[in-house]
Amino acid sequence: MRFRSLHSWQLTPRDAIQLQHRLRSRIRASRKAVGDVRFIAGADISWDPLTKMGFAGVIVFRWPGLEEVERASAQGPAGFPYVPGLLSFREGPLLLQAFEKLRTTPDLIFFDGHGYAHPRRMGIATHMGLLLRKPSIGCAKSRLVGEFREPAEGQGARSRLTHEGEAIGAVLRSKNDTSPLFISIGNRITLAEAIKWTLACCDGQRVPKPTREADRFVDQLRRSAVASSHVPV
Repeated sequence: MRFRSLHSWQLTPRDAIQLQHRLRSRIRASRKAVGDVRFIAGADISWDPLTKMGFAGVIVFRWPGLEEVERASAQGPAGFPYVPGLLSFREGPLLLQAFEKLRTTPDLIFFDGHGYAHPRRMGIATHMGLLLRKPSIGCAKSRLVGEFREPAEGQGARSRLTHEGEAIGAVLRSKNDTSPLFISIGNRITLAEAIKWTLACCDGQRVPKPTREADRFVDQLRRSAVASSHVPV
């Protein structure tokens, strides 16, 4: 899978913040439904706290049915410090290496993290969505920024997530009797479509299958690497 290069990754935190502000104008919250979807991907990354190595993974599923088609991974050291709000600069290069190995190009991508629901509207799903030029969804398990009312009980209940007077996402009850998810657009998708696809891919679980399986994948990669180096988890 190909992606475009919009900037250098050799940046200081200050440079990265300035870049986020510039990239924000490129976000396209589509006003129409996502087109024909045949393949859906989930992407995630796991870090080993001792070695500072990252393990990125992408799994592609066929739609409908969510049958796995392909998975790819990449690993390497962190090239950017851990700074809240700038995680895409730490995780992005490895994720792109994993995406580049894919033979199947996904039509829709879930990221285990935030998209537009970010202080500068440039979470991992937004940043990667711009680079990959595909509809992307941020699906996070906890809030990064914003205010909301707890959604009603019951699958599908939702409330608005707002920040500085702007609606930046939705707080979605994806399964009965569970904590809600924080859904936001990445790029080239509407929030309504992001919610629809999240619910469609949950298959009875709290977290959509694409990111749920990607999370397991990268955790397995990390544990396998740690075990092979004889370092206790």
